[in-house]
Amino acid sequence: MRLGINLGYWGAGMDEDNLAVAREADRLGYAVCWAAEAYGSDAATVLSWVAAQTERIDVGSAIFQIPARTPAMTAMTAATLDSLSGGRFRLGLGVSGPQVSEGWYGVKFDKPLARTREYVEIVRKAMSRERLTHEGEHWTLPLPGGPGKPIKLTVHPVREHIPLYIAAIGPKNLEQTGEIADGALVIFFAPEHAEETTLGSIRAGRAKAGKDMDGFDLVPTVPLALGDDVDALADIFRPYTALYVGGMGSAKQNFYNKLAQRMGYEKEAAEIQEKYLAGDKAGAAAAVPRKLIDQTSLLGPVERIADRMRAYAEAGVTTLSLTPAGFTLEERIAGLRAGVEAVERAGLA
Repeated sequence: MRLGINLGYWGAGMDEDNLAVAREADRLGYAVCWAAEAYGSDAATVLSWVAAQTERIDVGSAIFQIPARTPAMTAMTAATLDSLSGGRFRLGLGVSGPQVSEGWYGVKFDKPLARTREYVEIVRKAMSRERLTHEGEHWTLPLPGGPGKPIKLTVHPVREHIPLYIAAIGPKNLEQTGEIADGALVIFFAPEHAEETTLGSIRAGRAKAGKDMDGFDLVPTVPLALGDDVDALADIFRPYTALYVGGMGSAKQNFYNKLAQRMGYEKEAAEIQEKYLAGDKAGAAAAVPRKLIDQTSLLGPVERIADRMRAYAEAGVTTLSLTPAGFTLEERIAGLRAGVEAVERAGLA
């Protein structure tokens, strides 16, 4: 099992620290460094910056938002980043959510599965440097009846195949991801619930494509907090978990809330959401079960973290992307180093 680091979003006043974290992860032998985007920092610029100042670590988008770019633009960006980084780019895609898609990008959040499938098909065709033609429900290239003609990408990526990942949560999205992608970017992944929440659906998608799980990269992002007081460490992630389970979306459409329900926390998920949407964020955080945080995070001393890493590996995780907790660079670097030590202790290196 390989290790990754997820830097999240930039522009919050910690950019210098984020770069230092990426460089230390590179030095420690981490496999990949991911950057995110929502409606602040864009991932492409951040990844260019990180790639220019690291040597070996891959850089990956977690994720490029599908409503933000045309598929051809994404192919151009991916090919450029792969070229600039010397073949170290990984392309992660996701549909974002209805609030961001419609409120920020002005793109209707409809038929996300069909849109993703079509988008991936066009991106892959463009990155392969075929002359780009496509007739679909969401895109037609070239546009009919106009001056457009089939053209091909002029940039040559370093690799013939740039790894393509999809951020997936729901069963149908996970199944499609298994069918059409090289890997899945997942969140709130609990080894104890891996089969019913994640792997069963991915495996079904792989079977549709005539493939097994060999070569498929399962990549959960997992918060990490180092220390002896596990209860106190779990409390660090209460607001984070409450935000996603309670406030990421509407009362009718929250993918993370539904995931918590599939993990057996139906009553708790409803309470968290009710309080969060009512403005009681502290109450929502207090309602998050400690067990849910423990199942979806790495908490405690290195020995305990190593035990949990074994569980992740046994559940089928191939790349474990860490988000070390801490308000200081020293705390985050300590978490990075603890991740390496835990992997070695677990015999997974």
